[in-house]
Amino acid sequence: MKKPILKLSMLAATVPVTLALLGTAASPAAQAQTAAKLKACFIYVGPVGDIGWSYAHDEARKKTEKALPWLETKYVESVPEGQATPVIDRLVKDKCQVIFTTSFGFMDQTLEAAKKYPNVIFAHTSGFKRAPNMATYMADFYQIYYLNGMMAAALSKTGKLGYVAAFPIPELKRHISAFALGARAVNPRAVVNVKWINAWVDPNKAREAAEALISEGNDALAFTEDTATVVQTAASRKVPSFGHYSPMYKFAPDYVVSGQLVHWERIYIDFLTKVRNKTYTTKNLQNVDYWNLLRGGSVELGAQDGMAINPKWVPQLKAAKMTVNGKQVSVYDRVMALKADMEKGGKFDPFTGPIKDRNGVVRVKAGKVSTIGELNNMSWVAPGVAGQVADEPK
Repeated sequence: MKKPILKLSMLAATVPVTLALLGTAASPAAQAQTAAKLKACFIYVGPVGDIGWSYAHDEARKKTEKALPWLETKYVESVPEGQATPVIDRLVKDKCQVIFTTSFGFMDQTLEAAKKYPNVIFAHTSGFKRAPNMATYMADFYQIYYLNGMMAAALSKTGKLGYVAAFPIPELKRHISAFALGARAVNPRAVVNVKWINAWVDPNKAREAAEALISEGNDALAFTEDTATVVQTAASRKVPSFGHYSPMYKFAPDYVVSGQLVHWERIYIDFLTKVRNKTYTTKNLQNVDYWNLLRGGSVELGAQDGMAINPKWVPQLKAAKMTVNGKQVSVYDRVMALKADMEKGGKFDPFTGPIKDRNGVVRVKAGKVSTIGELNNMSWVAPGVAGQVADEPK
């Protein structure tokens, strides 16, 4: 990855320079406004132009800064996992009052920094370790992956679905498992073939993996990699795919069926507002964990904003049938019904037991629903997932 680059927002960077060039002092009112600003800083694992994870966080940063006039932000992009400590040190020296670390691999170093800097507020994405001055947050996609798995199985002629995966961490294990559970709800024989590329951003590896999966007979693709490479590769082979993190309809309008969209600003605005009004302090974040799903709008099913399913694929999904409680219904109707239920916080959850892992071990008992803690520490994968998975319990 390229060397991390520290960037100021355009407004924060421009105003002080302009004043210096004019050789004038800010008014008392302007000085008071500047002094009252809250400074929040973000650390990204990838480049902001990746079209995926880091891009989505940065779009949310900009929307949050626009929504909160008392907020000033900075970000550092392309920070490799395991190398966050010196970046955090720099941001603390630069008087960042709130620091968001936005990748699972930053978790332990964020916790160490929270202990080192007890007067700074930290928030870590996708992890599970907290401290009095360190919260966690996640806008999770497992509900949406279940719905996409249903659609993928309905559109597949072979029952073989491909998945290009970054790293075998709990987040991906639950997403791939949810995708497989959704697929098997439609086709009990569906198989999700996984290829790991061990990178968050690597279009070359993503393309190679996608091409290999298609060549092996997988006729619908999903992925976790922060570019549009998989959907573009799938489209070049006339294979339907499901976008990831950002609206990817424009990259393959004939072949992107749906996907997962995120609105991190829903969390950032709420969290920073509560820091501003002292609801959140450096003493009370031990139990603050945002776990936002379809309910509340932090995530959205869609090929692009407002397009839950690409209209091109709706007729096929309406024609495809599945059995629900002994009755035949269209896959399209079932997807939309479950989407509506989960958006209002209804009864359905993809990880409702009984569920066995692919080795036959009961992981969710009958009538139980996996807890947030269990999902955050998930090491097993569901039946239907094919391919080697690191750290999988036997």
